[in-house]
Amino acid sequence: MAKSGWSLNPAGASCSSFPVRGAQAGSAAVRGFSKRCATLVWLFALFLSLSHFPFLRLPYFWDEAGQFIPAALDLFHSGFWIPHSVPPNIHPPAIAAYLAVWWRVVGFSPATTRTAMLLLATFEGLAAYLLSLTLCDRLPGRPAFLAVALLMVSPIFFAQSMLAQLDGPALLFTCLSLLLFLQDRPVAAAGASIALVLVKETGVVVPLVFAIWLVCERRWRQAAWFAGPVLILCLWVVFLSRKTGYWAGNAGFVQYNLDYPLHPARFAASLLRRLYYLFVANFHWIGTAAIIYGWRKGLFTSRSWCVAWTLAFAHVVLVTGLGGAVLDRYLLPILPFVYAAMAAGLSLCPPLCRRVCSVALLACLATGNWINPPYPFPYEDNLAFTDFLKLHKEAAAYLARRYPGARIGTVWPLTAELSQPELDFTNRPMAVRSLPDLAAPTLQTLDWDSIQVLVAFSRDWDPPSNPFHSATIAGFWQKIYSEERSPNVRREMIPALVPFFIAGRFERHGQWVDIYVNPHMMNDHGY
Repeated sequence: MAKSGWSLNPAGASCSSFPVRGAQAGSAAVRGFSKRCATLVWLFALFLSLSHFPFLRLPYFWDEAGQFIPAALDLFHSGFWIPHSVPPNIHPPAIAAYLAVWWRVVGFSPATTRTAMLLLATFEGLAAYLLSLTLCDRLPGRPAFLAVALLMVSPIFFAQSMLAQLDGPALLFTCLSLLLFLQDRPVAAAGASIALVLVKETGVVVPLVFAIWLVCERRWRQAAWFAGPVLILCLWVVFLSRKTGYWAGNAGFVQYNLDYPLHPARFAASLLRRLYYLFVANFHWIGTAAIIYGWRKGLFTSRSWCVAWTLAFAHVVLVTGLGGAVLDRYLLPILPFVYAAMAAGLSLCPPLCRRVCSVALLACLATGNWINPPYPFPYEDNLAFTDFLKLHKEAAAYLARRYPGARIGTVWPLTAELSQPELDFTNRPMAVRSLPDLAAPTLQTLDWDSIQVLVAFSRDWDPPSNPFHSATIAGFWQKIYSEERSPNVRREMIPALVPFFIAGRFERHGQWVDIYVNPHMMNDHGY
């Protein structure tokens, strides 16, 4: 077992040799360590609160609006552990319970919700730092500080730290579980793993990896502790099954998140996308070169690193095989390991190279919060989601002011934004007709007398350099991922398919919302 980089036993001295002085030294070490942790917590909290302050009052985004906020509200208002206002699924209720308690204390609003998630993100930073400190023990150049700095400025962590979703909290308990496991504290690691599986079901990979590792080391009794988190998750699944009739909450969830991604072509393509994000995107290739350099130097041969890499590999395979949506946020729990490895590899480089590469990687990650890649990506991967929310709030205000009683046809998530005031886009619900998509076949066959206003918007990032403008690439991608769905038409093609006139256009940093109004509505209602 490698010694922890923050051992409370100073200089490795034996307390039994000098009982009084050793106890005094140990107490001083505990106090010093506690003070350093408290200082880091305050620093992380200050950074997160100041950097996210402009976004605290933004309304709820996409999966927040579609699952996590409604589920937490069901628990908050009615005490229902199984959500009823949205289709139930296998996600455990820990974060819903956390938000419900938080709202009970400080009130319900987007600002209080974002504050609750930023509080968790503060401790996520601390857990990532302590884990990096352990993995990077005795390496030069303070790589643990670099690792946590890379995490804190990375676009995916920066964006997710304020969103009411599961992957940030899963990062916290994944890091904590691994940290305790590497300290040879299996009981505490199993306890942290229980918290992890109650946050997100895919966290079960952590206790399974630990149990298998201990079995391989013939440490049977310690391995048995990690049956606890698996049992807790099984009890949740049994409870969910008895309440809903489905072990995963609903049949559609199983089809999309299990049957769909296990198609060999989709699995291979999704795995490549995961690896690309971890080791190439956002200038990660700089850190990847450092990892390769460190590997050739024999850096990652210790038990601690082998456990970490095994866990990272298992997590990537699991979320690739159990997720219909290939969202980069699913990789968030293992991102601290990757950044710790990058920082560790850089610590072995010559001083000038280490400084230049560290600054370059930090700067590129930070700018990635505002600069979008030249290909489609989920808005929630950086601050593009804030533009999406501001744009939709502006369009919702326009619709509420100009067409308050109109029948509005649009697609998800604007359907929820206009019909559910608790999402903070409108003050009162509007009449909405949900369309399956904005593809050409849908628009060509739509009964235009059934709606008075059509709202089209950019659901995906579509820059001029988008490689999917190529018919060959788009066709190949469509064949792999969306055989049953037609792609949405591009913005400039919509006017030819819609017999309405454009009443309003909103744009923000490459995203857009267009509002089409039935001309008969203008005559009948005087709008």
